[in-house]
Amino acid sequence: MKLTFLGTGTSTGVPQMRCSCETCRSTDPRDKRLRASVLIETQPGAPGILIDCGPDFREQMLRQDCPDLAAALLTHTHYDHVGGMDDLRPYSYGAPDNRFPVYCRADVAKDLRNRIPYCFAEHPYLGVPQFDLRIIEPMKAFTVKPSERFGPVEIVPLPIMHGRLEIVGYRIGPVAYITDASFVPQVTLDALKGVDTLVINALRHAGHPSHLNLNQALDVIKVSRPRQAYLTHMSHQMGPHAQAEKLLPPGTAFAYDGLTVGTADQ
Repeated sequence: MKLTFLGTGTSTGVPQMRCSCETCRSTDPRDKRLRASVLIETQPGAPGILIDCGPDFREQMLRQDCPDLAAALLTHTHYDHVGGMDDLRPYSYGAPDNRFPVYCRADVAKDLRNRIPYCFAEHPYLGVPQFDLRIIEPMKAFTVKPSERFGPVEIVPLPIMHGRLEIVGYRIGPVAYITDASFVPQVTLDALKGVDTLVINALRHAGHPSHLNLNQALDVIKVSRPRQAYLTHMSHQMGPHAQAEKLLPPGTAFAYDGLTVGTADQ
């Protein structure tokens, strides 16, 4: 299984507009962070599974030469995670019935219908993206079939708290992806047991009401004990990559845009 980090930044991205801090002035390409998203390829040659589709989606996919996608999984409804949905139109054209599969909670589906109603119209305008919204529930496994050539992939939505908002992360075999968490409940910690690769958000060093800070993210990693952990959804307040990475324990790393990693099952 292979993961490609399409974006690793928080809602403002890095550099942040109108900021001249050390991180935002950095020339290190690892400090250029688009909004958080990841592409998972479960088998060599299989269409990928996209997790979240933020406003930088078009740029992110062009950087990757626009690989095939089997489906999108959404964690929650905030703009930095769904703002690029309209740019999925080239993927909806080739999908069954020209409707691209999107897996999400019921509240996310409702919000999408309100935000982009033209995508769900009875008689849609020619060329708009169309979606097959498939409702998921926390801890209830579902499957995605990448294509006729490849077998189904089991995915488990993991309940997470983002401030007062209930959202989900995902476990796909040996990989777990959690973003925008401020609290990880015990049922999710239990579901992380045996995971090879854990991706989890760490906004900054100081506390935040709706995001884990660095120490809190490291605490989750310590409990779940993955072989390798990657931190994502960082703000400029985390500091430059080259400096911040010195604070991390073995087996933990800051992800960065374009980073591709494989899991131990390969």
